[in-house]
Amino acid sequence: MTTEGKESVETGVRGEVSQDRFVAGQDLTRWKSPAGRTMARSAEWVTGLLGPYAALVITLVAGLGVALCLALVFGEVYESVTEADGVAGLDDPVLAAAKTVRSPALDVAVTAYTNIGGTVGMPIIAVGIMIFLATRRRSWTPVILMLAAGLGSLVITILGKPIFGRTRPDMADAIPPYEHSASFPSGHSLNSIVIAGIVAYLIILRLKTMRARVITVVVAAAFALTMGLSRVYLGHHWLTDVLAAWAIGIAWLALVITAHRLYLTVRTRRQGAVVS
Repeated sequence: MTTEGKESVETGVRGEVSQDRFVAGQDLTRWKSPAGRTMARSAEWVTGLLGPYAALVITLVAGLGVALCLALVFGEVYESVTEADGVAGLDDPVLAAAKTVRSPALDVAVTAYTNIGGTVGMPIIAVGIMIFLATRRRSWTPVILMLAAGLGSLVITILGKPIFGRTRPDMADAIPPYEHSASFPSGHSLNSIVIAGIVAYLIILRLKTMRARVITVVVAAAFALTMGLSRVYLGHHWLTDVLAAWAIGIAWLALVITAHRLYLTVRTRRQGAVVS
């Protein structure tokens, strides 16, 4: 096979089917549960009508609706817990502990770091990675998945804050610049875990060794963890805001990954039908 022929197999749609399908020996296009098989058949039906990318987008939109419902349910549970002073009993002690380790130099460093996950830093990083992955793979899939993941987490944040309207910690306990939007959920925490998670997922799909996959997961998890904790350190969010954002973000990320698995399933079956 020529170099050009090999490259054509490794990128684009053929590359997605041949390389993204298996992770650590697991076939992402195999659905063991009846619900999974039903979703796969539905995705094939929509693909037959509108095409694979349209089916992927429709699945993501439907997933966002599910994620919003989950966020609302989670928010109701969250309010009940905080009102009962359950998990919320950690909020004041953790903030107090964070204040004891503050210093002028550390305050500046953590503020600079948390800005990476803000409304300016995170989009710049995400768009750069998205363009790199899409160009390297010669596929629109990274663009669709990263835009869906990022915009979905943004929608959940924007809708969640006014609905629950939780008050942030007192400004006297916070490090400037101050923030004035509602505290629940933590947007930095939600967006960082979603973006780091989808980037890690896209990278892991093409990694060949377990060691490389573990390192990728650890780096992504460390970024999301430290970004969330930075919000507590700065006094901009309560710990429970961050914990809730992580939980919602993981749920949304799981839905995005499920949508991609359905896309891969349809692509694999259609390519197999063409070959046969």
